[in-house]
Amino acid sequence: MRLLFVNPNTTASMTAKIGAAARAVAAPGTTIDAVNPADGPASIEGYYDEAFSVPGLLACIARAEAEGTPPAGYAIACFDDTGLDAARSLATAPVVGIGEAAFHLASLVAGRFSVVTTLGRSIPAIEHNLVKYGLASRCARVRAAEVPVLSLEEPGSPARARIGAEIATALREDRSEAIVLGCAGMADLAAELAREHGVPVIDGVAAAVKLLEGLASLGLSTSRVGGYAFPLPKE
Repeated sequence: MRLLFVNPNTTASMTAKIGAAARAVAAPGTTIDAVNPADGPASIEGYYDEAFSVPGLLACIARAEAEGTPPAGYAIACFDDTGLDAARSLATAPVVGIGEAAFHLASLVAGRFSVVTTLGRSIPAIEHNLVKYGLASRCARVRAAEVPVLSLEEPGSPARARIGAEIATALREDRSEAIVLGCAGMADLAAELAREHGVPVIDGVAAAVKLLEGLASLGLSTSRVGGYAFPLPKE
């Protein structure tokens, strides 16, 4: 099967990192493509950036849908699950957000988990999604390491150290049993941080791969009864 990971921002180096993280956990026979729009914000840090990223995200999905053989599943590779509901309405295959995927997997391996994201301005959107997905009671706290998203791409950046320090604080103060990494740009850090801190550390990119493989193998796709009905034709 082929899965398409759509990074809604325009930073190609982050898209390449996302694709590599997804391929590292994909089952034999699963191929991963990773794309990003040509136009839109370079990073998504809050509601304003999200709004400008959605048209490019949907255009990427529309192009994939127009191919002779569209993907077996799509992942929205932004932890805020930017444009997820609109993408589900458009795509014929299942669509999973990496935030949603990470929350669900964390709830299966721990009683309580904390989220460690980039900037504090992203916390309200993540908290809103936890309520929407029915998992707010399982999340002890959403924390920010106060590192800009693009600093995750900079060699020598203090971002890795700040994320690790925030995880240590979460384990001590929140009594969390697992950590969810709250940014697609952190995808390559999960295994190392899990070894360092001795708890499950969940990366949403890897989680989305496994959920999409499961949905596709079971023949499950998005229900068209109700809010996820295909869009009506309009000029």
